[in-house]
Amino acid sequence: MIFTKYLTIMLLVCGGLFTHAFAAESLSTAQLFSRGAEFSNVKISPTGEYISAITKHNGKDKLLILNAKTKQIHHAIFFPSNAQVGDYAWVNNERIVLQKEYLKGWSDVPLYYGELMAVNADGSRATYLFGFNSGEQQTGSHLKKNTPIRATAFILDPLPDDDRYMLVNAIPWNESNSLNYELSQTVYRVNLYKGFRRKVTTSPIGYSRFLTDHDGEVRFVVGEDENNITKVFYRQDREWLNTDKLKLNLDDFYPISFAENKNSIYAAARVKGETLGIYEINLETGEKTQIIKDDKSDPSNYWINQTTKKLYAVEFENGYPSYAFVNPEDSHSKLLKQLLASLPGHQVRIVSETRHSEKLIVVAFNDRNPGDYYIFDTEALTLQHLASAKKWLDPARMSEVKPISFTSRDGKIINGYLTLPYGKEATNLPLVVNPHGGPHGIRDEWGFNTQNQMLANQGMAVLQVNFRGSGGFGQNFEQAGFQKWGSEVQYDILDATHYVIEQGYVDKNRICISGGSFGGYSALQSAILEPDLFKCAIGFAGIYNLELMFDEGDIASSASGTSYLKNVLGQNSEVLRAMSPSENVDKLKANLLLVHGGDDERAPIEQLESLEKALKARDYPYEKLVMDDEGHGFYNDDNRAQYYEKMLLFLKKNLNIKS
Repeated sequence: MIFTKYLTIMLLVCGGLFTHAFAAESLSTAQLFSRGAEFSNVKISPTGEYISAITKHNGKDKLLILNAKTKQIHHAIFFPSNAQVGDYAWVNNERIVLQKEYLKGWSDVPLYYGELMAVNADGSRATYLFGFNSGEQQTGSHLKKNTPIRATAFILDPLPDDDRYMLVNAIPWNESNSLNYELSQTVYRVNLYKGFRRKVTTSPIGYSRFLTDHDGEVRFVVGEDENNITKVFYRQDREWLNTDKLKLNLDDFYPISFAENKNSIYAAARVKGETLGIYEINLETGEKTQIIKDDKSDPSNYWINQTTKKLYAVEFENGYPSYAFVNPEDSHSKLLKQLLASLPGHQVRIVSETRHSEKLIVVAFNDRNPGDYYIFDTEALTLQHLASAKKWLDPARMSEVKPISFTSRDGKIINGYLTLPYGKEATNLPLVVNPHGGPHGIRDEWGFNTQNQMLANQGMAVLQVNFRGSGGFGQNFEQAGFQKWGSEVQYDILDATHYVIEQGYVDKNRICISGGSFGGYSALQSAILEPDLFKCAIGFAGIYNLELMFDEGDIASSASGTSYLKNVLGQNSEVLRAMSPSENVDKLKANLLLVHGGDDERAPIEQLESLEKALKARDYPYEKLVMDDEGHGFYNDDNRAQYYEKMLLFLKKNLNIKS
């Protein structure tokens, strides 16, 4: 579609697509904010005949398929017993391929064993396509039946111009029937109706991420070796060639999409530890051209035109989110600019589209709005509201998330966000510091944060800090946090807290700190480093003994994970103990609430037990909440509500907030 002038989009004011009833008045604050999205993963079929979305029914996810014209339910897809619908994709005009997940008694987090099922939009021709339980056993390499396979499958490319086949990326299992990302992965061409499969290629490296070209040919793979060194290979005449042969002299090289032809690509890469830039690279000559680069932040998202399969926009997150357009003349670039102008104050993303982009599914969100879905008719230029992710939360009464920036004690520019309670003057507020997890490769972003909005709803300001070590600000900034978990990283969090005190936003005598995973570690460690600053600390799924990370948990279970720990933590036992909260409880003054999942593999329950042992040895009081069937983060709405109830009571008591 080519626009000769700027056109105005008409927003249709009409009833939403989905009409489930929900009585918000009967729920507590914790229940309102703990409830998951009513609708998610909204998509449109290739011809635009159907709209689909995941919704929850009787505690399980199911897939709704609606007639796009009448907005009436055409079909619903769900599994009996303890199975539910996972991620899914439209693979041709009539057919959907979906993941089959399981809810097990020992875990509230859905488990995916790699099974792919297919079904038509009307419920016909349901087929078990790929997985450990499919078809009949058969030997030989030429598979004429849908045979079982000990691997977990993900859709690599639905091959939109092929009505009968798709490409699947299969990750093999180890001897204990667990995924082994370190092994070479295989791409299969799979029949959408029978499940027959043919091997296309096998990756030359583990932790593989494949890239296909405009014709669905597998052309690139990115992976990491056992020392976590990223390597990139491109496929030529069915052979994998290391991109080192291109002599690009670029670090963290990562192909994003093909460009104008099969011999040129768009890729992200960096030079000398700086922020990532976007390059166009000729694969025949090795010639590279930098197209886009932000000096302060890495790209946060890449957006591909699904009709041409070419990169058209890059999203950055330096304070507020913004777009940079690779090709301003691309039809999607023009459409996205129109949408941004038509939904002011919102970040807009195109999340699904028909085969030739006549209709788009768009999500719009901001710091106060968790998300609204629209259908955009690109020919009539009409924008119709479909559904709200959480319609029981009124954006008009949610709280502002304000980007902040300050200079740390050693001269680094540190960024973060401050959530300010709606309807209250932004002075002398009680504060909850909320450090993020990770810590590396992860960062806080501007947008709707359910937990922080709940705290703000109860009168608390919330501080998020992108401390050194966070992702998104260049490799040098991220590596500045290596082996500094308990020191400089925490100093950035503490300096941010003093910054908002100095700006007059918060009351220095009413401050608590609360975080999950590495944020749980930071909550305890910051309270140890500056014990008089925090009235209370909440550790959720936290790491409390750094030496224990080498012995317990899923990171230490692989060679690459152990290599990672050695790199980011070091192996000096004295330093590790000095940076471990469980070894330094004698410095604590804050009141403690410790929350953990009994099935946590990332920060196993032994981490909590290590801290408890130290606290009990000193007769230090603390409160505790353990959910035996939860993992690294609470998946179940009811469990999350129980945690939020306890969290609010604990914070209000310690921050002297009257209900």
